[in-house]
Amino acid sequence: MEKIESFKINHLNLFPGLYVSRLDSSNGTFVTTFDMRFTAPNRETPMEMPAIHTLEHIGATFFRNSSIKDKIVYFGPMGCRTGFYLLLFDEWTSERLLPFVLDFCKFVIDFDGEIPGATAVECGNYSEQDLSTAKEYAKKYLSELESHKRLKY
Repeated sequence: MEKIESFKINHLNLFPGLYVSRLDSSNGTFVTTFDMRFTAPNRETPMEMPAIHTLEHIGATFFRNSSIKDKIVYFGPMGCRTGFYLLLFDEWTSERLLPFVLDFCKFVIDFDGEIPGATAVECGNYSEQDLSTAKEYAKKYLSELESHKRLKY
């Protein structure tokens, strides 16, 4: 089988950042996939699942209620637990998306209250949440983005 694009990135040289992972099109419709890399793969401990789950719930709700809500295709975690994928309609750059991701981090850091969708009716594993650790991940990611601005693989 042909190796997929994300496996062609040398993960030993990858650091936290906001990267365009791929740009796909079909019948004139473009979808940009972003790699929101929160941790350095294979060098930092993978993120904890309850916090990832919380970031997923808050992130999906945040992005789908933002000014770019009509562009959101998907927001969800990477299986390797080092970050998230955000898919948007149209051609996007990391520079264009960066302000929205910074706002997302700040939203998580300041978030107080019930986690969106974290009930048995709304989620298949609603009780596995960790807002405190999610906030710590968001603080670290925000700091990485503001200080290093890694926007290209």
